[in-house]
Amino acid sequence: MKVLKSIGKWFLIIFVVLNLAIIVFGKTYLYKGIANTYLKGRTGPAIDEYKIFANREVKAGTPHEWPVSKADNTHKISDEHLKQFTEMQTIAFLVIKNDSIIHEQYWDGFGEDSHTNSFSMAKTFISMLVGAAIDDGKIKSIDQPIGDFLPQYKEGENAKITIRHLLTMSSGIDFNENYVNPFAYPAEALFTSDLKKITYKSQAKEVPGKNFKYLSGNTELLGFIIEKATGKKVGDYFSEKIWSRIGAKQNAYWSLDHEDGMEKAFCCFNSNARDFARLGKLYLDSGRYNGNQIIAQDYVLNSIKPADLIDEDGNKNNKYGYSWWLVPGYKGHDIFYARGILGQYIICIPDKKMIVVRLGKKREKRKDSNHPTDMYYYLDAALEMYGN
Repeated sequence: MKVLKSIGKWFLIIFVVLNLAIIVFGKTYLYKGIANTYLKGRTGPAIDEYKIFANREVKAGTPHEWPVSKADNTHKISDEHLKQFTEMQTIAFLVIKNDSIIHEQYWDGFGEDSHTNSFSMAKTFISMLVGAAIDDGKIKSIDQPIGDFLPQYKEGENAKITIRHLLTMSSGIDFNENYVNPFAYPAEALFTSDLKKITYKSQAKEVPGKNFKYLSGNTELLGFIIEKATGKKVGDYFSEKIWSRIGAKQNAYWSLDHEDGMEKAFCCFNSNARDFARLGKLYLDSGRYNGNQIIAQDYVLNSIKPADLIDEDGNKNNKYGYSWWLVPGYKGHDIFYARGILGQYIICIPDKKMIVVRLGKKREKRKDSNHPTDMYYYLDAALEMYGN
């Protein structure tokens, strides 16, 4: 009995000390993070957890239904790929070819109208908005210093940072992108109630514009800039300039740091496979949608070219543009795609006029510093079935 009392006393002491440390150091976001991960049997976020956050509705306009090809689902996913899809807990696999649905499957109770999280595909959507803001004259060019919009970045090395550097992940800012550490930027930004406070704490530590270093905080800063430049909330501006103009069937939801607060620009745009595919179509058609130029063609084409940088391995960058991932020359195809941490993908194959959307709960670890292994599962499956 004495032993149990002693253990209980020390447990209580540790519990109290930990809570005091959380409060003193301003890490109260950990309460929400722990409650919605570890206490739910997970070590990370879920694809459908947008309901635990405040959200801004991104309103759709007049919906345009995707035409369905006569060849729809005439080919089956191979047993090998189906096994891979299952292991990665795929919930949606959609293939568009020549602007028509040619293959569509859902699993685990999800369907064509299910809202799930884009995660970091949202970084690509923010890049689209930068192009729209330039078209509107709200941003002069991608070489405009970010200090013109954010006074926190007007001095020293910070003053050298431009919008280009944020788009291409070359800002040199010291955000901690560790996905395991609960004190690093991604976890804190996901669960914080004050994105601006935690984001502005990070400053430039390296010369911008030289080295590629993928950092979620870069995109969050772009969200702040879009809000400042346009005078509009990010979700509202996305609705006005893009979502309402590309035939989206459903309103989307962009998660916020607090009620009527700031969009989590680096992640957390919630929609469905068919509507995500429309964003791929927009860029596959060089910024046009059904004949209407939504984003300037030059900006779109430059977005899917490699930025002039050195990557993490010391090589010339060939995998990243303006927040689009690039796969040049894969099996004879030049591919660009958006991606999220749990295997959310919008993959565009221009020479085949093909868009592949995959949504799911798991992603294969990368074998190198370039692309997740599982991205190739979905790409290869689509090419094998409908690449002719």
